[in-house]
Amino acid sequence: MIRILVVEDEKPISDLIRMSLQKSGYECACVYDGLAAADKLDQERFDLVLLDVMLPGVDGFALMDYIRPMDIPVIFLTAKNSVDDRVKGLKMGAEDYIVKPFEILELLARVEVVLRRYNKLDAMLHVGGLDIDTRSMTVSRDGADIPLTSKEYDLVLLFARNPGMALYRETIYERVWGGDYIPGSRTVDLHVQRMRKKVGWEDRLVAIPKVGYRLEA
Repeated sequence: MIRILVVEDEKPISDLIRMSLQKSGYECACVYDGLAAADKLDQERFDLVLLDVMLPGVDGFALMDYIRPMDIPVIFLTAKNSVDDRVKGLKMGAEDYIVKPFEILELLARVEVVLRRYNKLDAMLHVGGLDIDTRSMTVSRDGADIPLTSKEYDLVLLFARNPGMALYRETIYERVWGGDYIPGSRTVDLHVQRMRKKVGWEDRLVAIPKVGYRLEA
């Protein structure tokens, strides 16, 4: 399982990130200052670090120097929105830089991109009775392959990686079709309805009125 270390001194933010990561199938540990993060990294293996810049004791930039030789990807989380700070973080070796406040779905998407870049994402997912092989892009149930179109497969993967989270139609369209959602369009609903029936998620993938859909965890 992918293990992520969250280094964030504001506990409510840390708890929200931890719960969201765990719902998406990641194992998560949290520390609240730079020295504790250094100790944790010495003691345990992690695949990714989410690192706040403004930390008590040792700040995120100083901690980045400590992490760099470990070859662990880092995403900075910070309220500092200046270009100089973003450039500094990226030049120090961070893979990404997210400014607070941020949408949790954006964070999850950026986490997924960085893990994919480092070939750390689990090749197999087991969600909602389905076996999803991301290498061959196939979906099966009880050993039987389920024929899906490319968009249907992308929808399955999107919901499988965000179980329990309400996904807006705009978000679904952007992540699967890669464009701007047109209000009133039935594209998302029609594809979701067909996909849901094919994979047997009629009762598990629920519609949320005026919002979108949620895969019950």
